[in-house]
Amino acid sequence: MYERLSSPRILDDTRTLERLKNSALKPDSPRADRRTAGAAPGGLTVIPGSFAYHRPTSVKDALSLLADLGDEARAIAGGHSLIPMMKLRLATPSHLVDLAGVADLKGIRIEGADIVIGALTTQHELVGSDLLMQKIPILRETSLLIADPQVRYVGTLGGNVANGDPGNDMPAVMLCLGAIYHVAGKRGDRRIAAREFYQGAYFTALEPGEILTAIRIPIPAAGHGHAYQKLKRKIGDYATAAAAVVLTLRAAERSQAVRSASPTSPRRPYGPRTPRTSSSAQGSMPRTSSARSPPRKRSPRPHPTSADPRNIAPRWQA
Repeated sequence: MYERLSSPRILDDTRTLERLKNSALKPDSPRADRRTAGAAPGGLTVIPGSFAYHRPTSVKDALSLLADLGDEARAIAGGHSLIPMMKLRLATPSHLVDLAGVADLKGIRIEGADIVIGALTTQHELVGSDLLMQKIPILRETSLLIADPQVRYVGTLGGNVANGDPGNDMPAVMLCLGAIYHVAGKRGDRRIAAREFYQGAYFTALEPGEILTAIRIPIPAAGHGHAYQKLKRKIGDYATAAAAVVLTLRAAERSQAVRSASPTSPRRPYGPRTPRTSSSAQGSMPRTSSARSPPRKRSPRPHPTSADPRNIAPRWQA
């Protein structure tokens, strides 16, 4: 354990300063002086305050530290969420409990019909896992959309899902997969379904002193479909909006689903075309020459051709 001191640097950013003023940490709180210590008038410190560093080697030791240190301690995994907040003094823990030395929190394994992933398994390890590529490929594809390789080498799955940040990528995927989170605390272990874990932005079902130890995911049926897409400001950025889907079709419904999805129109690309009905089905509405205009000549339907180098011509069913 050691204490690390840092000299402050100043960032003139009135918007960020205003955010700090309206943050949950009130100016008259006991730690407010640590947040603004060394800042020049109108400026903002962007280096974390002093803290004591702890590196346990077991889950038991980590839980003991968190219980003994109380609210002044924060657990840290990859640190990509907590450290930026500490730099802006939005978080000012007196103690950091680094979980990177706990070997039991790492690894990917099969348990029955589930895959269990240790909370400290990095996104780089998710990308390189042949087991996940075979059983749950959406995890690999989502991991490739997170930031850049330098971040994925350190960022962990547990840190991504446990923080409750709505901009993170993995929570939506966990909800879609029906994942269950393994949580450990001084009062024992418990399991929380992902759909019950998130209670709001940055609010989760984790109790003080608890840590996420593993993620259990039921293996989807063979031949399932999947997709994850996110709207972002730039490549590798946090998601402004995101959606995940895992689709499994039963054999009796497969042919019907394929038929209904095949006839599409450029104006309505996500639904079946409304079938034409005969006049008898519409009723005996009288028709006159003045009631309807002459039918227009329809142009032939285009098809993608080899002349279209990007193959983006509208697609039609014959």
